[in-house]
Amino acid sequence: MSPTSISLERAILEALAYSDIFDHPLRFDELLRYLPTRAGKENLSSALTSLDGQIGTCDEYFFLAGREETVEIRKQRLARSENLLPHALRYGKILGALPFIRMVALTGSLAMLNISKNADFDYMLVAAKGRVWTARAFALALNRVARLSGHTICPNLIVSESALEWRLHDLYSARELVQMIPIAGMDVYRRVMEVNAWAMEILPNAGMSLRGGLTEAERSRSPTKQSPSLLRRLLRRSLRSLLATTEWCLHGKLGDKLEAWEMTRKIARFSNQPGFGEETVFNAEVCQGNFHHHRKWTREIFEQKLSALEKEVTVTFKVTVT
Repeated sequence: MSPTSISLERAILEALAYSDIFDHPLRFDELLRYLPTRAGKENLSSALTSLDGQIGTCDEYFFLAGREETVEIRKQRLARSENLLPHALRYGKILGALPFIRMVALTGSLAMLNISKNADFDYMLVAAKGRVWTARAFALALNRVARLSGHTICPNLIVSESALEWRLHDLYSARELVQMIPIAGMDVYRRVMEVNAWAMEILPNAGMSLRGGLTEAERSRSPTKQSPSLLRRLLRRSLRSLLATTEWCLHGKLGDKLEAWEMTRKIARFSNQPGFGEETVFNAEVCQGNFHHHRKWTREIFEQKLSALEKEVTVTFKVTVT
């Protein structure tokens, strides 16, 4: 779809309808970012005025008419997310130091500071070529440690450096890409965004401000860095040396055998799990375990919301999630 093929008013309603699925009203800058058409701030301001009665605004947020309650929901989730974000960032940095992990990005609801009761930390990982499943094993080992503190690490998407392009080019994927917060491996993150430049055709304004890390607001919620003690610096240096040695030892044939063994046994286990196949991808280059069909659920709800809007407004809609 061409980003200039729909009216700005329609684009506004589509962006708000999609975010409404997650009870997530948008600030002005967020609305501009997630529009499925090119627009400037002045154009957006004018179009918002023309939609009086079809959308609402409260404090700094915009939402579909009749959905005022989502503002309070967002505020509550924001407070919850602010408490969890420092932990997620810390685990993300640790993940980035593990063998064969080349990039870590926070994804999902916490990346949007919109986490509800589910406090899982979702990540996208990029692994060294031929070590996707070994990298996953190290990530899950860290998860066992994290669970002792009541946290759950979910590496929902792990891809090889040789498979950076996302398989499905749709609104769901585009939103996930531009929403994620890179934590480790910025060079690889930039490669991910370059390879997936198709997302800028779906969300053309997002290309104006690709995330190069945390926003100022997110930095203010992150723990303040303090100079570590000598003992802590020595421990960190020893740990980095151990992890580097571990990766070196697993680079050769031993690592190849371990990778093949881990991949074979895990795929065999996953193939018997409910939800396998429709939105899951398991092979040597990709490990994506969306067993709960989030994409399908999101698409169906989005279609329902657009259908409801068609009955209320004169704008004609066409679903942009395929």
